Amino acid sequence: MSVFRPAALALALAGALSTGAYAPPAQAATAPAVDIPFEQFTLPNGLRVIVHTDRKAPIVAVNVWYHVGSKDEPAGRSGFAHLFEHLMFNGSENAPGEFFTPFKAVGATGQNGTTNSDRTNYFENVPTTALDMALWMESDRMGHLLGAIDQATLDEQRGVVQNEKRQGENQPYGQVWDAIGKAMYPKGHPYHHSTIGSMNDLNAASLEDVKTWFRTWYGPNNAVLVLAGDIDLATAKEKAAKFFGDIPAGPSMAQPKVDVAALAADSRAAMTDNVPQARVYRVWNVAEYGQPDLDRLQLFAQVLGGGKSSRLDRRLVHQDKLVDNISAGAYGSQLGSTFMVTASVKQGVDPAKVEAAIDAELKALLKDGPTREELDRARTSVQAGWIRGVERIGGFGGKADALAECAVYTGDPGCFRDSLKTLAAASVDNVRAAGNTWLGAGKGSHTLVVSPGKREVLAEEPAVTPAPFKVPAVDPKYKTLASTVDRKAGVPVTTSFPDLKFPTLQRATLKNGTQVILAERHDIPVVQMSYEFRGGSAADPAGKAGAASFAMGLLDEGAGTLDALAFADRMESLGANMGASAGLDSQSAYLSALKQNLEPSVALYADMLRKPRFDQAEIDRVKGQWIAGIKQEKANPNGIIQRVVPGLVFGAGHPYAAPRTGSGTEASIAALTRDDLVGYHARALRPQDATLVVVGDTTLKEIVPVLERHFGDWQATGSAAAAATIPAVAGQKAARVFLVDQPGAVQANIVAAELAPSSKDPASTAFDMANMVLGGDFTARLNMNLREEKHWSYGARSGAAGAVGQRLWTASAPVQIDKTAEAVAEIQREIAEFSSGKRGASADEVSGMQKILTLSLPGAYETAASVMGTIGSNVLYGRPDDYVFKRKAEIEAMTPAQVDAAAKALDPNALTWVIVGDLSKTEQAVRALKLGEVTILDADGKPVGK
Repeated sequence: MSVFRPAALALALAGALSTGAYAPPAQAATAPAVDIPFEQFTLPNGLRVIVHTDRKAPIVAVNVWYHVGSKDEPAGRSGFAHLFEHLMFNGSENAPGEFFTPFKAVGATGQNGTTNSDRTNYFENVPTTALDMALWMESDRMGHLLGAIDQATLDEQRGVVQNEKRQGENQPYGQVWDAIGKAMYPKGHPYHHSTIGSMNDLNAASLEDVKTWFRTWYGPNNAVLVLAGDIDLATAKEKAAKFFGDIPAGPSMAQPKVDVAALAADSRAAMTDNVPQARVYRVWNVAEYGQPDLDRLQLFAQVLGGGKSSRLDRRLVHQDKLVDNISAGAYGSQLGSTFMVTASVKQGVDPAKVEAAIDAELKALLKDGPTREELDRARTSVQAGWIRGVERIGGFGGKADALAECAVYTGDPGCFRDSLKTLAAASVDNVRAAGNTWLGAGKGSHTLVVSPGKREVLAEEPAVTPAPFKVPAVDPKYKTLASTVDRKAGVPVTTSFPDLKFPTLQRATLKNGTQVILAERHDIPVVQMSYEFRGGSAADPAGKAGAASFAMGLLDEGAGTLDALAFADRMESLGANMGASAGLDSQSAYLSALKQNLEPSVALYADMLRKPRFDQAEIDRVKGQWIAGIKQEKANPNGIIQRVVPGLVFGAGHPYAAPRTGSGTEASIAALTRDDLVGYHARALRPQDATLVVVGDTTLKEIVPVLERHFGDWQATGSAAAAATIPAVAGQKAARVFLVDQPGAVQANIVAAELAPSSKDPASTAFDMANMVLGGDFTARLNMNLREEKHWSYGARSGAAGAVGQRLWTASAPVQIDKTAEAVAEIQREIAEFSSGKRGASADEVSGMQKILTLSLPGAYETAASVMGTIGSNVLYGRPDDYVFKRKAEIEAMTPAQVDAAAKALDPNALTWVIVGDLSKTEQAVRALKLGEVTILDADGKPVGK
């Protein structure tokens, strides 16, 4: 569950902002228009229902938006909307217990809830045959919740939320957003406080507060229900009336008036934090959601700081080398939006120099506006981002989200069409005018500079008693329909499920020896491909950890005749996304191309793979950024764990011992030479040993000639790199405990690790099933214990990522600092009781996890990316094309006895424990557990003397 998500269209735009500007496509067509057709109706009780039909998969996205967020909280009850979001997942009067349980039993995917300043939403994708169950559940918590909320439930979810707050604040720069909100909006403004609220206010919330909040805001007349996917209008009308029609309306609550609260003058603040480098935030309050100027500001932000060749990147990253990264974006909200520039300052650089350069570039853009070429590039990028975003029917930013968001904020579910029209019609003059209206002379901004130092804990104001409030009367215009649902009969049981369908794979072989695998998908005009090569970080040369990742990351930093900036220009002029990366056992290069620009996009992609420039200037620049990224990893508790745990479990010198981030070490990256990178490229990217996976809007007849033209004569010039040998490692004979100090931390991050069977091992599926029971799902034992029962953690999980050799299995939980030892003991107990058979897998647990893993499959391949990922895994691990069907059958046939046998692979007495937290608050209690020898490490995994 999440507390904030940008607006759906803004999310697509923000995605475009992250990829950089592109070169003028004077001859290239703009991206094709992609719409979301919809129909709508309103029930007599005021519930608005919006329907979008998309038959590509046998699933329906169910998305409910309530028009209430943190802006509506009374003084003294900050964080209440988000707290209530959590309470809505704790069961209702006719379905007590975890809300997730019936959904897990039908294979729901993408289920979550989020709260921001303006609204709260709940969403899931379910098989078409389970739609009645989903609507029964959503309607039961809308109409029948209060009887299920008691003091124990409130206390439990209050604890979970408070740990979510601690988890956010425990990250580097984690206190920034609270500070910015208070600086940007005066006290009393609905946006002055953060969505997650204060500890004092959360502690002060009473059971009566909860019930009043529900009666006030959660009526059907304050909600929008979107049904998208395998459904039609007639079915939606029948089912919405059946399940929601009898719910009485609530009061008609007025929304706060729009109040952008533009600053009258510049202001600034500073704070210190346990971070490796300074960061500069500069923020303006700008036009509210739905205003054309906000769309124009998206384009302004793209030109200013939207990516690799934006003005700020050119100046501060490439030319003056003052920052490691910089970005600009505009983020929409109901009462007023935010325009923000964020810069991570290079170590040793005065942040004032960065601020001056930002100001100079901003003033130049405000004076003259973007060039026509810059504007055209930004427009194409945003249009392409929109097309990719609406491939999904549900989830974060999918089609259901876009429709609900527009309906809630503007009253028109199709308001995204107005935004797209504004973007299409944007001119140099009106984009410049929008910039000057909101960011120009006389418009105040706030600058916050975070510098390395001791973390300053932000003081909270004491909670106050909210003003007396009486729930208003309900408008008599709202009526209810007679109920036809027997709620006492319980949740509708789903008895049939759609079959798993996986695209038929077609094959060809290029003249260069590359095997091509194609899966056709014609739902959006996009073609995606991934060139898959064996190797990865496991094949990094001795002493050169990170070489694979670093070399692959440089492929798009200039290729052929185009330097880094020109390459970025060209890529985005085509509306294409491309890049390359290295995993543990492989490396790959991807392309996402608009169908209409397929040929030139593949041509650029081929240059990236075949002719990377490895310019020394770019190597030096990226090294600086890369090393700064390593320092950021070492300031983040999860980053420390990713860096330290593999070496402890696999042992020094093992191919899997390097940091799982793939980033290497400061020393190994600093020592890489251009010859190292050129040699890597020649040895590792060998087309005759590679597979090219293609998924999307094309055919074999169409795509093979395109690929032959650009790759057919590609021949590797270097000798093949020796395949990485992954030696087996013996398990530990005794438990070990490693502590890493994070002074001032309000949480401890706990990890227990050991070895698991390889992804290629026949035993891996049974082990994965055992893991599901222990910690592989929200409803698994670890999470139900540490989050739902004890509310010490925001979430506890376990799992093993894929690997050709033995896998690294971890159980992990961030917990409140004063419960560190107790949480370690609970994790230890859960593992010991399961692996010993003392508390073996029950038939219900195994059946439940079987359903989660198999019934979700028909909806799991909704996107081209998910199909491409599965094909790539099959190639890497030598699996047959029908592996998804074989694995499904294996899981369905598994018994509790088989799961218990697999669980014995976990040895609770030989775990490697790593705990990152404030040692002054954790060390003594952890030592008292006597789990094993205790060693204190630094963030590099090296022992620290007392």
